[in-house]
Amino acid sequence: MSSKFDSYQKRRLRSSYFSVVISIALVLFMAGILGLVLLKSGSLANQLKEEVAVTLFLKDDVTKEQIESMRNSLIEEDFTREIVFISKEEAAKFYSKDLGEDFVSYLGTNPLKNSIDIYLKADFVAPEKVKIISDRFEKNAFVFEVSYDDFLVNSLTTNINRISFWLLVACSFFGLIAILLINSSIRLSIYSKRFNIKTMQMVGATKGFIRKPFIWNGIRLGMVGALLALVGLATAIYFIDQKIATLELLTDYTTLTYIGVGVIIVAFGITWLSTFFATQRFLNLKTDELYY
Repeated sequence: MSSKFDSYQKRRLRSSYFSVVISIALVLFMAGILGLVLLKSGSLANQLKEEVAVTLFLKDDVTKEQIESMRNSLIEEDFTREIVFISKEEAAKFYSKDLGEDFVSYLGTNPLKNSIDIYLKADFVAPEKVKIISDRFEKNAFVFEVSYDDFLVNSLTTNINRISFWLLVACSFFGLIAILLINSSIRLSIYSKRFNIKTMQMVGATKGFIRKPFIWNGIRLGMVGALLALVGLATAIYFIDQKIATLELLTDYTTLTYIGVGVIIVAFGITWLSTFFATQRFLNLKTDELYY
């Protein structure tokens, strides 16, 4: 009879552990997907910002040496990601191709000017910062005119900030749900051992001694759940990369590292805290309260 009861208890314990691991894995998988969306949206936003250029149209009397000196100084600027020099002849060829006729031959002269496109780093693509850069070059003795898409800069800043805010809200909400679900699963697994906890306490075992094996067991379950979640995330990322290659998920090692380390840290932190407080709760209960 005792053997059957022990066998039943072991099956029940394995079932409890299995449900905890699956719960942790599913929650961490969803948290990883949300983290991936949040990190990748920031990367995509930066890519969009870095397509913004401030164009400097140069005066006709600026020499090649002065242009070269200006290009060298622009490369050293903190806000510069890339610079592209476009001569008036190259600009004329571009516009002639776009218009479908040689307007230079028609006009008898090339009215266009040499220009330098300054592609800005993402951190500097904001209305106030671009305006400061523009005002600075308008005072430059070599510059005839400064041009940039003010509407695009404002739209990018507004929309990216709005999207980032709601993504952060969504991640915070689902993160809270993840914590509650994992905490609930672990508490249920410890609930089945509440009488063992109280028995150990009654024979003189300290709270730390009783709590330690539960914490280590919780962490082990969390790591197994994290491993399953990482396998699921790796599979999902692989298929997403096959469908949307432009995201370059498999080559974005920084994002993948953040996701992997983040899942492990979350699994460790939540399981440790949940197990600690769950065991503490049962340690503080009186014997007659264990039945409720």
